Amino acid sequence: MAAVDGTSEVLIIEDDALLARLYVEQLRMAGIAATAVGTAAAAFERMTHTVPALVLLDLTLPDANGLDILADLRHRGRGCDVVVVTAHGSVNVAVEAMRAGAHDFLVKPFAPERLVVTVRNALALGTLARLVDRIGERASYCGMIGRSLVMQGVYRIIEGASQSRASVFITGESGTGKELAAEALHTRSPRAAGPFVALNCAAIPRDLMESEIFGHVRGAFTGAHADREGAAMRAHGGTLFLDEVCEMDLALQGKLLRFLQTGSVQKVGSGTTERVDIRVVSATNRDPLTEVDAGRFREDLYYRLHVVPIHLPPLRERGDDVLLIARHLLGELTTLEGKRFKGIEPAAEAALMAYRWPGNIRQLYNVLHGAIVLNDGEMLTLDMLPAVVREAESQAVAPAAAAGPRGPAAPAAMEPPPLLDFEPIDDDDDEASGLLAGSGTRIIPLWQVERAAIERAIRICDGNVPRAAALLGISASTIYRKRQSWAAADIDGTSVEL
Repeated sequence: MAAVDGTSEVLIIEDDALLARLYVEQLRMAGIAATAVGTAAAAFERMTHTVPALVLLDLTLPDANGLDILADLRHRGRGCDVVVVTAHGSVNVAVEAMRAGAHDFLVKPFAPERLVVTVRNALALGTLARLVDRIGERASYCGMIGRSLVMQGVYRIIEGASQSRASVFITGESGTGKELAAEALHTRSPRAAGPFVALNCAAIPRDLMESEIFGHVRGAFTGAHADREGAAMRAHGGTLFLDEVCEMDLALQGKLLRFLQTGSVQKVGSGTTERVDIRVVSATNRDPLTEVDAGRFREDLYYRLHVVPIHLPPLRERGDDVLLIARHLLGELTTLEGKRFKGIEPAAEAALMAYRWPGNIRQLYNVLHGAIVLNDGEMLTLDMLPAVVREAESQAVAPAAAAGPRGPAAPAAMEPPPLLDFEPIDDDDDEASGLLAGSGTRIIPLWQVERAAIERAIRICDGNVPRAAALLGISASTIYRKRQSWAAADIDGTSVEL
């Protein structure tokens, strides 16, 4: 977290110079960068150049009232939280400060540990709030749909890499949208006005691949009745996308490497070369390093192509993005097929969330397209979905229903492991282990029990958060929110609950 590791500072507004130096030193010893000023004027002057991660504000200053400064910070829209400090232990003052927008308050005198914990918690929650704001701003990006954390990371990499000429290597399972990501790189780049040429290396016979990439001259081989430009020439001034590049023949990989090194194209059957200006984006659904180790992909070509890596996550790891994409596709396909669908019923949504989608977005598109073609109505219902998707929903719901206090036991094949039979948080704490197993006398904080139960459910479901959420009887978004909070707490060494 930037504010904690010293890359972003805490601004202390305190007119007592001795106390100000003491606060700065106490935070510095905790690994938190801080700067102190003695007046409101000095604080606003500093904030015209840099917005701090957090303001520690004394309410009694020589040139202004602290509450007025707090109101001014809110009015100016400064992107920082405020912790107020007062020597007046008045509940009314604290309440007024919190109503004015303060995150927390400290009453002088306070222990160094109290200062550090308060600042760390404020920084952690501020970072989470900014992260949520960024996620909310990008539910889609250049035709890519999704607001999950992993997709926000993908969007940021594309945005940063799009301005460069560096080669980009996209990995991901089939159907995750690798070509869409390549198009986004092109669209956001200075080459957007140029051509985007896509070539699927797995769909072209090996003896024709060289001609497809570099072109050929008339008579170069049987059937070459005229000169033909290859994909590299057609992409001049733009982007060449080589999909499933690991399928390329080894001999042709050497020619592709030479082309990338020289920027010159030599058509099949020609003795001359031509210069081209292109940016190369590659993609594969395999592990490229495994292909290199197996001798099926040249290591030197891998490093030439693998300058900026982008990994597209499978749909099963994207949480609520499944429903976001499904609703978007439902609208498109309903218009395409002239149907009346306006939404998806909750039972059908639960099935879409529980299914693992081995074919990813492409499979989701085909499932919805088939359901819309074969049915009609205002709502897409569970019985309209294929059996394989319906069964995923029933497997997620049946065990949860059977776990009720008086419900009958589920069949052995359907019964999940008991959710409270998890490894204790502290393996050395025998008393805690006993309590979590149903005995002992120590009281374990509820958030620790909740965290252990959620993380174990995710492990049982092989990392499938939506399925774990269904078994726990909560929404997937709740799990993602809690894990963000825990991750921030782990970084800071504190417990932060949302």
